[in-house]
Amino acid sequence: MIYKNLLESIGNTPVIKMKNLAPSKVNLFVKAEYFNPGGSVKDRLALSIIEKAEHDGSLKPNQTVVEATSGNTGIGLAMVCANKGYPCVVTMPDSTSVERRKLMRFLGAKVLLTPASEGTIAAYNLAKTLSDKKDWFYARQFENEANAEIHEQTTAVEILEDFKDLGLDFWVSGYGTGGTFSGVSRVLKKHSPNTKLIITEPDNAQLINSLIEQKRSEDGAPSDSHEAWNPHPIQGWTPDFISLVLQESIDNNYFDQNIPISGKEGIYWSHQLATKEGIITGVSGGSTFAVAMKVAEDAPDGANILCMLADTAERYLSSVLFEEIDSEMNDEENDLLNSI
Repeated sequence: MIYKNLLESIGNTPVIKMKNLAPSKVNLFVKAEYFNPGGSVKDRLALSIIEKAEHDGSLKPNQTVVEATSGNTGIGLAMVCANKGYPCVVTMPDSTSVERRKLMRFLGAKVLLTPASEGTIAAYNLAKTLSDKKDWFYARQFENEANAEIHEQTTAVEILEDFKDLGLDFWVSGYGTGGTFSGVSRVLKKHSPNTKLIITEPDNAQLINSLIEQKRSEDGAPSDSHEAWNPHPIQGWTPDFISLVLQESIDNNYFDQNIPISGKEGIYWSHQLATKEGIITGVSGGSTFAVAMKVAEDAPDGANILCMLADTAERYLSSVLFEEIDSEMNDEENDLLNSI
């Protein structure tokens, strides 16, 4: 297929059936969002936010685009801005992987780092300050309606088309901004009501479960969901606040179940996907797949389960995901070489 420009290639990512890891009684699929040109699901929202802003006039020609991100949105925005000719500035915690920073700079963006100890909110506040003081366009991924809308218009439609004959019993997704989950769940609730919607979050940063417990409390006293958050290794997942984009899903009970998962399990399943299926996905993808495997254990025979894989593992080379992967030959490889 020939595209007029790079941005036309965003979306229509493949759904892949697991050959070796899935329990034999179910059909387990992944939607590989790393096939997007920028390597992640965030390419969709980056394009949506920029083109909606162009259409309504809030983004002017040559105006700088600024955004707070853990990495993938920044890469997506840097890619879209490079293609369309906008300067791009990204703010992000300094705990994010070096590969992500380098990719954004490689695409021409400026990257400003904030202390990881101050959480994602510090990067968010810095981006807002820059926007206010310099009259830059603030992408606002955590509250921008264009975020969920693009998943309603594209990701969800692709899923419905792919499973129109098979039927879909379970859909599993993590959340960062909540755009993927909110947008897709709107459509599946309406057009595939029998599909169980499963959301997941780190087991040591259970913001959704904290809010649910708050609602169940007898006195209804407000609590700070931030207290439930702790640093976790699942980059791209669960910042230290609930975004406005995700709040809709919580308020409207769009998910049927929330299954927390540990970063350790996510890392394990990311490695399993690589070595047993040849699928190269990051910690968030491994974590979502870990939950899909838990769903599969209790699912009825013949159930169809779809799991979202948000990005590629290649932007985690300096992270905990690869800390046990040698760059030099190990003993087994040396023995193999010496056996010739």
